[in-house]
Parts: sequence; C-alpha cells; structure tokens
Amino acid sequence: MAEFDILVTGGTLPDGTIADIGIRGGTIAAIGTLDGSTAGTTIDAAGDLVAPPFVDPHFHMDATLSYGTPRINASGTLLEGIDLWGELREIATVDEMVNRALDYCDWAVSMGLLAIRTHVDTTPDHLNTVTAMLEVRERVKPYLDLQLVAFPQDGFLRTATGAANVVRALDMGVDIVGGIPHFERTMEDGRASVRALCEIAAERGLPVDMHCDETDDPMSRHIETLAYETQRLGLQGRVAGSHLTSMHSMDNYYVSKLLPLIAEAEIAAIPNPLINIVLQGRHDSYPKRRGLTRVKEMQAMGITVGWGQDCVRDPWYSLGTGDMLDVAFMGLHVAQMTSPEEMRRCFDMVTQHNAAIMHLDGYGIAEGKTASLVVLDAGDPIEAVRLRPDRLAVISKGRIVAQKNRNDSRLSINGRPASVRRRHKVS
Repeated sequence: MAEFDILVTGGTLPDGTIADIGIRGGTIAAIGTLDGSTAGTTIDAAGDLVAPPFVDPHFHMDATLSYGTPRINASGTLLEGIDLWGELREIATVDEMVNRALDYCDWAVSMGLLAIRTHVDTTPDHLNTVTAMLEVRERVKPYLDLQLVAFPQDGFLRTATGAANVVRALDMGVDIVGGIPHFERTMEDGRASVRALCEIAAERGLPVDMHCDETDDPMSRHIETLAYETQRLGLQGRVAGSHLTSMHSMDNYYVSKLLPLIAEAEIAAIPNPLINIVLQGRHDSYPKRRGLTRVKEMQAMGITVGWGQDCVRDPWYSLGTGDMLDVAFMGLHVAQMTSPEEMRRCFDMVTQHNAAIMHLDGYGIAEGKTASLVVLDAGDPIEAVRLRPDRLAVISKGRIVAQKNRNDSRLSINGRPASVRRRHKVS
C-alpha cells in the first residue's frame, strides 16, 4: 500500500527551501527529504516552484465572460459598465450565469487559483444573481473555495429595495456584507450606508468587504467612515476596503491622518490594478491619473494589502485570463514595486496576503495544512511574476485538478482536456 496518495518531489518552496511534499487524503502529511517513500502518484518538481494556491479576494463572477452583451462599453468608463450590467442582469438567466461562472472556474483552476471572493449584485428584486452564485458555490466546493459578498451595485439606500435585498441575500446564505457608498445619492447617504451595513454585519457576526471610494474624486472619503464604524462596532480584522482609488488623488496631509486610522481599525485593502488603471482617469486629459491606491504607503503602516482581479471579459474589462500573476505583474508596475523585496511581496500579495484577507483555514504549505498547491515552471517567486509561467500541476484538497506536461500545449482540468484561453471569442 502506498505511503502517500501524492508525492511532489524536489520542489522549491517560496522561501527557497527544496523539499518533498507527501500528501495523504486532503492533508499535507509530510515535508522534507522523503527518499524511499511510495505514492499512488509522483510529481517530479525538481527545478520548479511549489507554492500555495493563488487567491483572489475581489471578483464579479455573476458578470464574468459576458463581454459584448448586450453591447460593448464604448466609453470604457465605470458608469457605462454599470449601466450595461444593469441591462444584462435583467435578461441573464440563472442557468446562463451558472454556466459562465463554471467556465471561469475552469480558467481559475488551470491557473492555480483555488479561492475566490466574488461580489454578487443584490439590486434586482428577483435575485437571480444570488440564486446562480449559490449554485456555483456548491458545485465548485470540492475543488475551489468561493466566498460570496452581498453587493448592492446600484446603492444600498439609492434604490427602493436596496437595503431589503441585501438582507434577503444574507438570509439565502451569502457570506459577507458589501456596499458601495460612493455611488449613493449624497455623501451623507454614503456615510449612512456604511453605518447601516456595518451594523448588519455586527448583528450577524459576518465580515464586511466594501467597494469604497472607487472614484477619482479626492473628497470621496468613505474609508474614513468605514474605519470609524469598524472600531465602534468591534469589527477589527473582519473588514476590507476594496479599490480605494480616491486615495490616489487625495491631499497628502489628509492621507497622513487617514492611514493610521485604517491601520488602527485593522482594515485590509484590496486594490485591483488591472481594472483600476483602465477605469480611472477617464475624465482627465493630461496629466492623467491612473487611480491605483497608495499600496506601499499602506504596507509601510502595517496594513494588509492584497491584489484583486475584479473582472474578466465583462462590461468593465475586455481582457483577462484568471491568472493572478498577471494581476501581480501589473500591480508591480503601477505601484512601482521593483526592488527584489517588493517584487517578492507582490507574489505574496496574491497568495498569503489574500488568503489572510479571506481568512482561509488550512492555507499554506506546512504539515497538517490543506493539500492545495501549485507547481509552476519557474525557479522562485520573482521569476514567477516576471514570466507568468505554465502551471505544471494544480492540487486542490488532495486531488490533482489540473496538469500540463512541460513543453506541451495540452492542458487537462479535472481529468478532461481543455484549452481555456481560447474560449469566449467576441467579434
């Protein structure tokens, strides 16, 4: 009888250690020199980076892979994207949203992305979006961890049933409380929405992940209110602010006050570099703002910052592959994180830091942790960010879910042939 179900031999861990990894059941049973061990399946990872799986803490799966429906975003702006999505969500069926999302999950798995937090629009009273994403969460559970955020896209207070529908979605089984205060009718309504949503989270014992200040307006300062409410309600460590793009345009003196408040409240930050630099600055001529929040400054304050994907081929973004290394690569450039330590940190941001933001249990490569990992055709984390290399093997919860032979264009996902990058062409 085999000692291990899977044995990964000779791989280089992110810290530079070369080790064998023995997997039994859904758990990492041993790490070290495992010469003489037997296994049902052995993966030779000599010369390859063996890392914990990639994690995306910010996505919109109900809209993914819908690019071009009902039409293309001609202006490329956030607001036209919201309008387009508002049309699409009324004609998209539950089955269609489920199928698109499952296709995207195939993309994710092929890239070693095994945990995703997706915002689910709760604006329409039919809540087909919620029904669809709850089904997707159940169907991908064996190989991908999916967290759902109740997201009132058109406003918690701005729409007549915005507040009621968030509560309905949570009652249906959505995990996290979301919001969009900068899209409310007034700054005061934005502040009131933050207060009310945080109170809902506190009452239910749920986390908060809020689209916050996704605008070029330097006076959009709802992150300040979010920090205050987090402290008032004892939500420290359970709250994330996504985007925070207005901080790109804020006065430096105000930011010097703001950052300690965010750190004190233990709020995590989730910038989305691919999307932020595409959508922001659309009203500028030159100089043109690019909208990425103050990543390095927040990290220097001890704030946990992770990179998010946000969108793939939807009303807001026409590109994307589900590869979190693409996200890290873009973030590295826009945040000017080019020292060796900073480049390495960008890799950690799409693995360990994002896992911390999502509070993933059993994450990491250590004995007793969940047996989820990815083997990359790269020697170390910096090379992985530079090359965005092939994923030679992806193991999820003790099972090989995607595998590719070195120098071979063929890919298999969950045991079936796939060519995920060629799907969903739009002419």
